[in-house]
Amino acid sequence: MSRLGDLGARLYRGEVGYDFIGKRKIWYGVSILITITAIVGLAVSGLNLGIEFKGGAVFTTDTKAKISVSQVREEAVAASGHEAIVQELGNGGLRIQITEVDTAKADQIKTELSKDLGIPEAKINADLVGPSWGEQIANKAWTGLGIFMVLVVVYLAIAFEWRMAVAALVALIHDITITVGIYALVGFEVTPGTVIGLLTILGYSLYDTVVVFDSLKEGTKGITKQTRWTYSEIANRSINGTLVRSINTTVVALLPVAGLLFIGGGVLGAGTLNDISLSLFVGLAAGAYSSIFIATPLVADLKEREPQIKALKKRILAKRAAAAAKGESAESERDDLVRDSDGDTEPAGAVVGQRGQAGGHGRSPRNRR
Repeated sequence: MSRLGDLGARLYRGEVGYDFIGKRKIWYGVSILITITAIVGLAVSGLNLGIEFKGGAVFTTDTKAKISVSQVREEAVAASGHEAIVQELGNGGLRIQITEVDTAKADQIKTELSKDLGIPEAKINADLVGPSWGEQIANKAWTGLGIFMVLVVVYLAIAFEWRMAVAALVALIHDITITVGIYALVGFEVTPGTVIGLLTILGYSLYDTVVVFDSLKEGTKGITKQTRWTYSEIANRSINGTLVRSINTTVVALLPVAGLLFIGGGVLGAGTLNDISLSLFVGLAAGAYSSIFIATPLVADLKEREPQIKALKKRILAKRAAAAAKGESAESERDDLVRDSDGDTEPAGAVVGQRGQAGGHGRSPRNRR
């Protein structure tokens, strides 16, 4: 077995683990700091909206210009009075994108570019994009996002409970805020591809969160029937038990996206890949982070406000304190047995969680003798 696989098995059995829940305030602080930075970046720099949202003109030619790309950009800015994005196409031609110009202005710019590039005006294609189209795309994206959020909350509230639904919603908003903030700070262009990337990462982030929630749900069945593990301890065990799986799926998902972003967009200069690949890369990483450090700890915080769970934690801590005062173990054999609904006895670990997911040290509670 590989070292990572062995570590995963030990995490799953509870033989090793990191106290995610106990150190949740640290991670809350890190998340708040990152989120504030993203919001400040968005407020100060704003988003670099593409031509699809602002409207403008796109000029393309299949003939190689006599001057460099940087010179073409300077000439386009001088002719239009607006910022221009110039990209060299695979056939040697150029794609010149200028925002916020109307039809009359576009014709004038086309004439100027023909002179500056040394290309016949008939060889330059001009396409106008109206801002209303981008506004429609944005409105539909917001509508889709709103519907998605409502469905997520309803589904999780039914399949799990409302506290998990709230925690998942907070994690999703966290992921979106960070991703949008990174776009503002980096200055990458926001296009319909960016919107598609944002909507895509929401599903991935939710999937990773639900995996941990499912483990937590199984691990806390009959939790009030035992006096060994608190809700937070079981939640921490659930995170550790699925940690390697989350790492593996995240790395596998990030590798092709990193190829698009760093090799396709950076090395090969395919700038059109950046708009979607950056949102996917940042969103996937943020989604994996939030499912571990935000969603599950937040569920534990909300759950331990519940009177029954609060009383259970008080009993457990009192029992441990009494056992420590007597120099005894709080995990004596007589405490392993609880009565199920049929009147049979079974180990507390079997009620609290399956296959060692309840929490603890060393062996699974189900195998304790």
